[in-house]
Amino acid sequence: MVKSSSLAFAVLFAGLSGTALAQDKPTLTIYTYDGFASEWGPGVPLKEGFEATCNCTVNWVAADSSIGTLRKVQLEGESTEADIILGLDTAIAGEARETGLFAEHGLELSHLDLPGEWTDAQFVPFDYSHFAFMWDTDTMEAPPASFEELIALDDDIKIAIQDPRSATPGLGLLLWVKAAYGDRAPEIWAGLKPHILTITREWSESYSLFLDGEADMVLSYTTSPAYHIFDADDHTIKAAMFEEGHFPQIEVAGILKSSDQQDLARDFLAYLTSVEGQSVIPTTNWMFPVVDLGADLDPAFESLPQPDKTLTLDEAEITANSAAWIDEMLAAVQ
Repeated sequence: MVKSSSLAFAVLFAGLSGTALAQDKPTLTIYTYDGFASEWGPGVPLKEGFEATCNCTVNWVAADSSIGTLRKVQLEGESTEADIILGLDTAIAGEARETGLFAEHGLELSHLDLPGEWTDAQFVPFDYSHFAFMWDTDTMEAPPASFEELIALDDDIKIAIQDPRSATPGLGLLLWVKAAYGDRAPEIWAGLKPHILTITREWSESYSLFLDGEADMVLSYTTSPAYHIFDADDHTIKAAMFEEGHFPQIEVAGILKSSDQQDLARDFLAYLTSVEGQSVIPTTNWMFPVVDLGADLDPAFESLPQPDKTLTLDEAEITANSAAWIDEMLAAVQ
């Protein structure tokens, strides 16, 4: 009887100790967009990989878009539970920076392999691609090679694009047109209007219209064909390369000043930009990694065309003018 009681007490104590140890593990809460945190996205392997090294728990909190994550933190302010926002991009980094909510990351990032040197003290890149229109070799004989060639096509050629107020690709298209055409942007938008089948709230909606054959082309990324090659050995979906050049999307993550896990958050961003962390990005988020993976980059990415010219706009110019440019675009297409 005494032995049984002792054994029961020992088991109970072990259970309570295990619970206490689990509770002692720090939790790193990361706000991101739903595709990143989904079961097929990079969130799952990144969580597993980092937790194996940190004696911590990674908690993904997903919003419907990366813009949604920023809006959520803006509403929550310093009371937010988030330690990191992951999934902003360089088009909205300036707006995010102006909130004053982000800390400097303090990482040495000379190992990064990007189209251009990375010097941002607050935001850390984790993938990139260029915006492009997808076309299907089964339904189009040849794609347009510029916005003006697209405009010149018969009006029955339809494109699906995304809303710049809710979707980062939609904002990317807005900046692409502005960077390529400047003051002629309203003219380009007016020319595109007859071809616009719809402007969807999110990327997935418009891409589904394209895959279902309702749209002839869809705004996406130069890396999108890699998914179809990898998943089904389908080489019919291609990115139309435009003579004007293409605007890039570089996705970034930032540490919030209000986080009480500054060191852990910094360790996660270091892991995210390591070869191990980056190795999961291409075939889960369908973007290029920000480090050179060499032979470990999936062959589906090898044949993807790259723009001859990368277009850019200054962050301060984007931040100061994006609202007016959105109004300009909507006035031209509605």
